[in-house]
Amino acid sequence: MHFTSARLAEILGAFSSRKILVIGDLMLDEFLWGKVTRISPEAPVPVVDIQRRAAYPGGAANVARNLASLGAQAGLAGVIGEDQPGEQLVRILTGEGIATRSIRKTAQRPTTHKTRICAITRQLHDHLEIEDQQQIVRVDQERREPLPKPIEERLIRAIKSAASELDALVISDYDKGVVTDALADRVLDACRQRNLPVLVRPKTSRLFAYRGATAIVCNAKEAGFFVTRTLSDSESVEQAGRALLAHFGCSAIVITMGEKGLSLIEESSPRHLHVPATGFEVSYARVGKVGVDSEATGRQVFDVTGAGDTVLATLALAVAADGTLPDAAVLANAAAGVVVSKLGTATVEPAELLAAIRELS
Repeated sequence: MHFTSARLAEILGAFSSRKILVIGDLMLDEFLWGKVTRISPEAPVPVVDIQRRAAYPGGAANVARNLASLGAQAGLAGVIGEDQPGEQLVRILTGEGIATRSIRKTAQRPTTHKTRICAITRQLHDHLEIEDQQQIVRVDQERREPLPKPIEERLIRAIKSAASELDALVISDYDKGVVTDALADRVLDACRQRNLPVLVRPKTSRLFAYRGATAIVCNAKEAGFFVTRTLSDSESVEQAGRALLAHFGCSAIVITMGEKGLSLIEESSPRHLHVPATGFEVSYARVGKVGVDSEATGRQVFDVTGAGDTVLATLALAVAADGTLPDAAVLANAAAGVVVSKLGTATVEPAELLAAIRELS
């Protein structure tokens, strides 16, 4: 694998001048935390006394959040309902500097809204009080059928209008009905005419051919589902990648493999590129800081929530910044190494990624 930290830093330095639009299913992820002090007299369920709450962009909106955190000019195209969760989502996105002018509202379906209720418990461990959280229930409000044609047409027009100003485009499909075959076809056609890079995160329930896409990004479980076999070694990853190149009609496949890193299979290359997970251990307190213990082995993982979105965002931004796909794969793997060392649905900042890639050389 031939790369230099100087070249990766140069690509990273161009992130702030790049404009990327993310298309897909927009969600509001809400968390409610509280204490459980008794069982309800109405049913054998705990009563949670809510003490704090927070809400975050979810689905494709989390990809845009990752782009914005990395310094890009990020925008979103999707659909929300004419409801309070939709208004709250737009407020959060606007506050994080994400453009929302390509988001369309409709009264025909609600904003996808996921509410997680978590119980907080505290216990003593080595004379220290440790807080633990356990999710009790998740309540989903959503519609999953394809968008009505008039709404789909409005969304496609908004995307085409924005395309001339973009450096790259991302399609993030969470199977909520926004990314239809017709929408993907027309968007990819418009991008081909402009020679605009397109990166796609498909959903496993669909085997649509994203012909002309720059890269398809999926994890090992999803790739195995697509090719109907388990990916157990380097050879099976290579074979799956080649089969998916033919199926999706794209230029490259990126398969993420958690603690094993990720693999890049390019149509133009006879061999796949495996990027191993960062070989140093990163503590939460030191993540993204100089002084990481490069002699340690493995990766200290706190939370993998949203790591796939981080990989997708970093790949797209690196390609938009004129990096090669191998360069982009190395940067995306490093970004994943930072984000899994944080708690919750985290993002990566440029300074943290810069410190991580300097440790690679």
